[in-house]
Amino acid sequence: MTISEYLKKFEEKDIRALSKIITIVEEGLEGSEEILDYISKKTGKAYRLGFTGPQGSGKSTLIAKLTKNLLQRKKRIGIIACDPSSPFSRGALLGDRIRMSELFLEKEVFIRSMATRGSLNGLAYKTKEVADILDAFGKEVIIIETIGASQVDVEISNLVDTTVVVFVPESGDGIQILKAGLTEIGDIFVINKSDRMGADVLYYELKNLIEMSYQNSKWKPPVLLTQAINNQGIEELEKAIFEHYNYLKENDLLQEKRKNMLKRELANNFEQEILKIYWQDERIRKKFDEIFLEILNKKISFSEGVKKLLKEVKND
Repeated sequence: MTISEYLKKFEEKDIRALSKIITIVEEGLEGSEEILDYISKKTGKAYRLGFTGPQGSGKSTLIAKLTKNLLQRKKRIGIIACDPSSPFSRGALLGDRIRMSELFLEKEVFIRSMATRGSLNGLAYKTKEVADILDAFGKEVIIIETIGASQVDVEISNLVDTTVVVFVPESGDGIQILKAGLTEIGDIFVINKSDRMGADVLYYELKNLIEMSYQNSKWKPPVLLTQAINNQGIEELEKAIFEHYNYLKENDLLQEKRKNMLKRELANNFEQEILKIYWQDERIRKKFDEIFLEILNKKISFSEGVKKLLKEVKND
């Protein structure tokens, strides 16, 4: 099938076409740019949720239970589960059916596992693009789950409207992680597996820290206790998510946040294209190698090398 034929099927809400289009974009195959150009004018309607936190904190189970609740609201849902890559195939190690098997037969739910392929921010390289595709397809809620490779992945907050940070009681260094910047990205904090020892202590520590950090803010992130496997606290989580959504809308922050996301995306893409242009210039590549050897042989410092290279670029 041609790209045009796939897009026609996509408009008809054909799931196979959706899967194929995601694969083309994720792999950067021929036609991916045409697809992204096509869907770019059809995005901006979906509410995007991000879930991050340490591995083993139960993010997948929380998402599965939350999704069940959202289905009762008649929501069409897309889930992007970022997974570690296989060292052999470079594909996702965990498949959609394994991660959230209870959702597999739900026709209003589409789940995509994406391999991080060496990315260090807990997200797959094309996460944003795949979310846009799901948005254009008509999914009303898009949930993105990071792998939690470094216990918390802060980049997720640049892709979503609401960020949910998940902890477990035994993550004893949770407060240290928060002090390192989590309070800046978390809109909702969840202590999952709250039946375990230490949950109450972590709960009050988080509450106190957030109270201090958000003294002058209209939105103070709630701290919720959940036991996802037993379906406890899921309704409270759902309520907090929609309260944050309403807060963003009522204070004209939702569109502002999305505008900043778009601006950041444009800047990143521009930088990438500029780099491509210069790396394709044989003269620049040759000069780069020369400057590299000068640094290697201690003839110039690293910063001097960078300045020399920038001078070459400016004179190009």
